[in-house]
Formats: sequence, structure tokens, C-alpha cells
Amino acid sequence: MRTLLNLIWLVLSGFWMAVGYALAGVICCLLIVTIPFGIASFRIANYVLWPFGRTIVDRPTAGIGSAIGNVLWIVVAGIWLAIGHLTTGIAMCLTIIGIPLGIASFKLIPVSLTPLGKVIVPTDAPFGVR
Repeated sequence: MRTLLNLIWLVLSGFWMAVGYALAGVICCLLIVTIPFGIASFRIANYVLWPFGRTIVDRPTAGIGSAIGNVLWIVVAGIWLAIGHLTTGIAMCLTIIGIPLGIASFKLIPVSLTPLGKVIVPTDAPFGVR
């Protein structure tokens, strides 16, 4: 079931949202100071391509640097990516088949706003790995 949902997701919104994240990552990598934002953006782009079967958890060792970076990220790119997830989620929820995909898009809004200090793990990973 996960594979089917991932394939539908990839066609309907995953590819375009991943392009948005990749574009934000390239722009962030142009300046040396914002390279951590670019790396986080590329990591989330990979997750957005194939989200079912994986989840995002907070990294326990993330410090104040991640919090400050997340505030800067919201201003620079996070708000636009969150608006992209919101609009695609609303569009997908217009059909019964698209409701699970719309909900998945809504669940990606928090990570699009604050990507630093997060880790992508498989949903079937043991509790200690998370």
C-alpha cells in the first residue's frame, strides 16, 4: 500500500514539491553561510519525493543554533514551501482518493517551516534508532 501511495504522491505533488525544495537548496548553497540550510533542504526534498514509510523526528542533540537557523529559514524559504504544501493539500483533499495524500501534505508543513534539527527515519525502525 505504501508503494502505491508513494507512486500516486510522486505524480501528483511529490515531484513538484521536491523541485521547490531543491531550488531552495541551490539558492541557499550559493552563499557559504547558508549551506546548512541548503543541505537540510536537499534532505527534505528526498523525503518529499517518497514520504510514505518514513517519518521525521526531532534530533535530541539539536541546539540553539538549529532554533535560530529555523527562524531564519522561515523568513527566507519556509513560508513559501509551507504555502505550497497547504495549496497542494487542499487540492488533493477535493477528491476522496486524494484525502490521504492531502493529509500527508498537511503533515509536511511543520518540517517545511523548521527543517533544522530533524532526522528522517523509517516508520518501522526500532524505538532506540529514532
